[in-house]
Amino acid sequence: MPATQLLTADWVICSADQPPRPQHAVLVEGDRIADVGPSADLAARYPDAEVVDLDRCALSPGFVDAHRHCYGVLAHGIPLEAAPADFWGFLNDFWWPKVEDRLDHDMLRAAMDLSCYDMIRSGITTFFDCLEAPNAIPGGLFVQAEVVQRWGLRAVLCFEATERVSAENGALGLRENANFIRAMQQHGGLVSGAMCHHTTFTCSDAFIRQAHELAKSLGVRLHFHCAEGTYEPEQALRKWGKRTLEHYSDLGILDETTLASQCVQLSPKEIRLAGEHSIRVVTVPLSNCEVGGGIAPVPELRQAGALVGLGTDGYVANFFASLRGAFLIHKARLLDPGAMPAATIWQMATLDGARAIGLDHLIGSIEVGKQADLIAIDLDLPTPITAHNLLDQLILWRDQVDVRHVMVAGRWLKRDYLVLDADPDTLAARTREAARRLWAL
Repeated sequence: MPATQLLTADWVICSADQPPRPQHAVLVEGDRIADVGPSADLAARYPDAEVVDLDRCALSPGFVDAHRHCYGVLAHGIPLEAAPADFWGFLNDFWWPKVEDRLDHDMLRAAMDLSCYDMIRSGITTFFDCLEAPNAIPGGLFVQAEVVQRWGLRAVLCFEATERVSAENGALGLRENANFIRAMQQHGGLVSGAMCHHTTFTCSDAFIRQAHELAKSLGVRLHFHCAEGTYEPEQALRKWGKRTLEHYSDLGILDETTLASQCVQLSPKEIRLAGEHSIRVVTVPLSNCEVGGGIAPVPELRQAGALVGLGTDGYVANFFASLRGAFLIHKARLLDPGAMPAATIWQMATLDGARAIGLDHLIGSIEVGKQADLIAIDLDLPTPITAHNLLDQLILWRDQVDVRHVMVAGRWLKRDYLVLDADPDTLAARTREAARRLWAL
C-alpha cells in the first residue's frame, strides 16, 4: 500500500451536516486522513502522492451498521411449521430454539465470513455485532473476531448475555464479554468489544446492574434491546407498573454507557427520558417491519435529544435498503414529506452511528487526523447532481452494486466494484452447509 494516496472525486461528503464539496480530494497517509481540499490545490501541494482518480464518484465516510446480528444470515428461509403469531412466539417458539440455541463455532465462522464480504460490498466499513449463542461460549466472540480481522473491517463485537437459559449461562455470557473486551483493548486493532445484556424480560435487575457496572469499569458501551415490540413494555407494566425505559431509569443505568437498539414501542414519557439522559439509540426500520414490531419514533427521539444511529439487524441486511426505509417510513407515518431529510439519514448512517458505538473520535466524517475509512459511490445518474440533491439521489437511486471502492484504515478492501481477495462461491457454499446443519436437514 502506498504511503500517500490522493483520492480525487467529483464530490466529497465530509459530513452530512455540511454541503457536499464538488471537485475535492482527500489525502491519505498510511491509515489516516492527512488533508482535504479542492483537487487542484491538493494535487499542486502533494505532487509526489499517488493519484487515485475517482471520476464520477462521490467520496463519503464509510457506513456504520450500528446494530447487526451476523449469525442471522444462517436463518434466511429457515422452514417454519407455522408462522409465529406474535413477538414472544417469534422468540420463544422460533428464534431461540431453532436458531440461537443451535449455533456453534463453525456456524459462527461461516456466517461472519459471508457477512463481512457482504458488508464490504455494501460500503459498510464499521459494524456493531450482537451475538446470542448460549451454547457457543466461551470463545464465540473470539471466533468471530478472527474472521473480522482477516477481512480488515472495523467492528465492535458483544455477546448478548441473558439468564433465559440459566443463571450460570448468564454469568458465562458476562465473562465472555469482559474477557473479550480486555483482550481487544490489549490488542489495539480494528476490533473492540462492548458489554451487553439482552432485555428486562430475560435478565434480572441484579444481572442488569452487574452488566452496567462492568461496562463502566471497562470503559465501554452497555448494549441492550429495548421495547422491540409490545411484549417488553407490557411485561414491564405488569411487573413494575412502569414501562421499559422508566424501569431502566429507576435502575440507574441510563448514562454515558447506554446503547439501546430498536426502541420501537416507547411512550412520550420514555422519549423524554431518552432525551434527558442523551442516550444512544440504534434504529433498524426494516427489521422492525419484518417482525411486526412497529415503527420507532425516530424523529421524536432526535427532537428530544437522543442520538440515533442506523442498523440493519443482519436479517434484512441491505444497508441501502435501510437508508431508504429510514428516509421514507417516517414521512408516511407522520404524513409529512419533510420528515427525516436525506442529510439526517446520511448523518445517522455515518457520524451518528460512530457516535452511538463510541468511535466518532476515529471515524464517521472526513476530517484531518481521522482514520481513512472511505467509500466511493458511482454517480452514473440520469439527472444533474447538485449539492442540494446529492444525498437524496444516493439514498433513492444507488445500491450496493454502485459502491465502487471501499477503504478501511487506508487499506483498499474493494476496488472497481470487486471485493479484494474474496471467493464468493466458496463463501456461499460454506454458508449453505452451515445453514443445513443449523436447520438439521
